[in-house]
Amino acid sequence: MVTRRRVGQAKLDAPALTQADVEALSAAKNEPKWLLESRLAAWELYADMPMPSLQAEEWRRTDYTTIRWEQAGSLVVPNGGSFESIPAENRAPLIGNEQGGLVAAVDGQMVHNELNETFRKQGIIFTDLDTAIREHEDLVRPNLMTKAVTPGEGKFAALHAALWTHGVFLYVPRGRMVELPLHSVFYNTQPGMTLGHILVVAEEGANVTYLHEYLSATDVTQHAAYVGATELLLGTGANVRYISLQDWGRNVYDFRHERARVGRDSQLDWILGTMGSRLTKDFTEIELDGEGSWTRMSGLYFADTNQLIDHDTQQNHNAPHTTSDLLFKGALKDEARSVWQGMIKVLPNAQQTDGFQANRNLVLSKDARADSIPGLEIEANDVRCTHAATVGKLEEEPIFYLMSRGITRADAERLLVLGFFDPIMERIPFEEVRARLGAHIEQKLAGVAEAVQ
Repeated sequence: MVTRRRVGQAKLDAPALTQADVEALSAAKNEPKWLLESRLAAWELYADMPMPSLQAEEWRRTDYTTIRWEQAGSLVVPNGGSFESIPAENRAPLIGNEQGGLVAAVDGQMVHNELNETFRKQGIIFTDLDTAIREHEDLVRPNLMTKAVTPGEGKFAALHAALWTHGVFLYVPRGRMVELPLHSVFYNTQPGMTLGHILVVAEEGANVTYLHEYLSATDVTQHAAYVGATELLLGTGANVRYISLQDWGRNVYDFRHERARVGRDSQLDWILGTMGSRLTKDFTEIELDGEGSWTRMSGLYFADTNQLIDHDTQQNHNAPHTTSDLLFKGALKDEARSVWQGMIKVLPNAQQTDGFQANRNLVLSKDARADSIPGLEIEANDVRCTHAATVGKLEEEPIFYLMSRGITRADAERLLVLGFFDPIMERIPFEEVRARLGAHIEQKLAGVAEAVQ
């Protein structure tokens, strides 16, 4: 059951979970022995680790201790939420009227599982993780938290490995092209904790576009936590476009570990949007493991009221002749804060590497703050690696130009902010999704959102 805070109840410093919760979750899912053992091993790691210290470099700018674990630290118990609980626009086909595939969970319980029959006949698997473990153990077991995100990466990664509640599994066989985009949604309606997992396995020459959305009801005021993981595994010559859009309610504390492993001559186009949550701490890493691999990571975020959004990115060049290109663009207003900390790392044998990272920030109020910290760690001598970071305000000259054409100052600022985000928005291949994001940006500019304390 979800823990409710009572008058005089002490504030917890960590989730009130035990090994018994791990065993009960695994038993309820009727999981195989190997998975229970994996969960228990991760729980041992979790129990031995302290909560992240605010003195640690990766956490010192992000005080997550404002979370009320007495509200957010117990596993959510589904209470009848259905597929129809998810807003209609987030259930609609992404292109035209035909759905390539749609998997959805409400409060950690899978409520919809759909895949175009043509794709199913081609051996493509797109289903919830529990079903995949039962029916495709040979594909899931060697890849689940063994090659990308691992339990030893930190307190929240270990907690996730021990207690993940739901997930999506996508498998694209060798040489297959998924002509229609695939779509999944995690939607929450309650306080408490859910732990979702995304696992993508794209074999040699596979080609797929996949959109995942994180959403929750906006009328919940008690604190909630999402502890997630994303793993993208690309074989030789695979081509994956992965779009991840987060629009949690303002009561949600979002902790995620995400990593992609990119094989030889593969291409990964990864787009992230962060609009919601009270606090987001997202570790996102790309491992360029194969010669000739190419990746592009694009991020947009808009923080207002008392939001804190922290993206920690890593571009690891582990092989020669690899390319990575990162662009994150953010806007802040009111008392919001953002942190972007990025690193390009090049191993000694990774010659002929081309790595770039840039973070651009618009600060729209005097009390907002953006911290932008790029970094390079180069161990090879024949590379081209550069970075850039800017924090600034809207310039008066273009505002004056638009106003001289009869546009109000508010509308001029709105147009300039939308234009600022446009290079990232145009990389999202779905018109309706771009329109939704644009409308949300305009709502933030108009001050529609309210903070949750």
